[in-house]
Amino acid sequence: MRIAVISAGMGKPSATRLLADRLAAATSAALAPAEVEIQIIELRDLARDLADNLVTGFPGGRLREVLQSVYEADALIAVSPIFSASYSGLFKTFFDVLEPDSLTGKPVLIGATGGTPRHSLALEHAFRPLFAYLRAVVVPTSVYAASQDWADGELAGRIDRAAGELAALVAARPQAAPTDPYADPIPFEDLLKG
Repeated sequence: MRIAVISAGMGKPSATRLLADRLAAATSAALAPAEVEIQIIELRDLARDLADNLVTGFPGGRLREVLQSVYEADALIAVSPIFSASYSGLFKTFFDVLEPDSLTGKPVLIGATGGTPRHSLALEHAFRPLFAYLRAVVVPTSVYAASQDWADGELAGRIDRAAGELAALVAARPQAAPTDPYADPIPFEDLLKG
């Protein structure tokens, strides 16, 4: 099984990447004993590639490889810091360049980080609608981590619950077949099958 982990953290190290890593580890543990391949995608490293794609309409080699790995993943974990009560522009840009219908039916776990608990609802009013538009299947539990949550045992419980929900969706879904979105389009009926 392959899980692509999208981290839109801006710093190194970042709380966003830390949350993404913990969600990935918990999901991998929940899927045991199945073999799980985790691919971490740091969007900050792709910022110029994403900007070039927006201007030209075509992904460069490195971005194309990353997009292909997202298309072929059995599930996604998507984590962004909260800026201005929503996900970061870099996070949104990445999902703007995906091929239409490429996330249809794909299980997704959403997470976010922020300075205060007041921004936790951004997961419900910004992230969840974005993935609904992309026709992904978002797990019921989203994970928000404010600065003070890192020392709190409740964060670990939320991570485990969300990871368990993602693992259940992945285990119930047939594994993704490798596809090339730049080849002939996939008929809509075939996308609904799995």
